[in-house]
Amino acid sequence: MRIKSTKALVILASSIFPLWNAAIAQQNNLLPDYPNSYEIIRDIVDMPDGREMGSGNAIDVDSDGNIWVFERCGGNNGACLESDVDPVLEFSPEGELLSSFGSGMFVWPHGIIVDDDDNLWLIDAGVVDGEKGNQIFKFSQEGELLLELGQPGIRGDGPGQFNEPADLAIGPDGTLYIVDGHINPDSNRRIVHLTAEGEFIEAWGEKGYGPLQFEGPHAIAVDSRGRIYLGDRTNNRLQVLSPTGELIAIWTHWGRPSGIRILNDTLYAVDSESRSAVGEYGYNPGWHRGIYVGTLDGTITDFIPDPSPSGGTSFPEGISVDDNGVIWGASVGDQEVMKFVKR
Repeated sequence: MRIKSTKALVILASSIFPLWNAAIAQQNNLLPDYPNSYEIIRDIVDMPDGREMGSGNAIDVDSDGNIWVFERCGGNNGACLESDVDPVLEFSPEGELLSSFGSGMFVWPHGIIVDDDDNLWLIDAGVVDGEKGNQIFKFSQEGELLLELGQPGIRGDGPGQFNEPADLAIGPDGTLYIVDGHINPDSNRRIVHLTAEGEFIEAWGEKGYGPLQFEGPHAIAVDSRGRIYLGDRTNNRLQVLSPTGELIAIWTHWGRPSGIRILNDTLYAVDSESRSAVGEYGYNPGWHRGIYVGTLDGTITDFIPDPSPSGGTSFPEGISVDDNGVIWGASVGDQEVMKFVKR
């Protein structure tokens, strides 16, 4: 395996990673010493009468500046199986609901990407075994199905199969990079590389704690040079890979990444889970929930702290960034859409 150095803080051997992380955790008991150039604006979308926004981590922005949210049918786990509401929602930048679709089609919405042609890629991480879910879909904005990946309700690790896919990114050449796996211990732990038409190219990764091993992988982004940024969430780190899957860096100073986006060579990563209570899911002592903003060499330039860091998940789990640099977020715990605007 060829490993490249970077200017950022990088751990190049799994044997020293735990010691380094423990040292930082002991020292960093206060908020990170980074500026916060953003203000939070909440309650910004209007839902139809009688309908509530569901949990969600899936949000993106199209070329017109409209906001697309793939939410969990007014609830969270299992809600879409018992509901006839549309989980795919389009809002204007001012929060007006413009369109919707998708009733009865999905199990557990978990990701949305708007591509350069304004098509929507939707990730359904839920599975009704043998029946439904565990797939990725490409739709037009009018709700026309253009491409279907995976086998409905079938778990697997072969070509054309997924086991709880979590996120997707599109490379500069149009190929697809899919995070295949979630927190279920029996789900996959890998990145799957496909052509733009969904044909299998290769896959990397396995369950574990070392380099190119993943635990609870949750988010992915690809920069203009094709480098891959993986939110290896349960391992409390971000792994950077070459376009062909070689390890470039492991960064633990970006918290516990749940969502990642890249725009104009700026990296955005949200930590929605870090907690300091021993035994709780998300245990990551010394780290604080919030959004990290920085450069592609790993330098952090801004940190937007969660205003309620001691409770359950309240901050966005998924984020997107529009052409004006506004960060949009979708929250699981508070079930809302919020935005972060530069002061």
